Amino acid sequence: MTDKGLPNAELALMELLWNGEDRTARQIREELYPGDSRSQNGTVQRLLQRLEEKGFIKRNRKLPVHLFSPTNTRESYVAQQMTSLTEKLTQGSFVPAITHLLEEKKLSRTEIDKLRTILEGESS
Repeated sequence: MTDKGLPNAELALMELLWNGEDRTARQIREELYPGDSRSQNGTVQRLLQRLEEKGFIKRNRKLPVHLFSPTNTRESYVAQQMTSLTEKLTQGSFVPAITHLLEEKKLSRTEIDKLRTILEGESS
């Protein structure tokens, strides 16, 4: 999988696959472009091809109609993106990001408790 972020159109397609079952190109087109008959077929095919080349999706060719599925989870993609961003902005330190989220009250009590559990586990 590439370490670069996904453009919006590719990310929208990945969200579909991360949120449910494997899908055909037609199902993807109907969900991404509802009501827009077949005019977006080429667009969806290009998106699928690019994502497959980048290693984000795989194609099941065993059926007459190909099914597409993600090769990794949303969480894995987010982690990779967060690591890349912290490398660029803070030389790899997550402290500024976490501090900002805490100060701006962007984390729920559950998320804070989860972080605390992780940190306490690391210090053992």
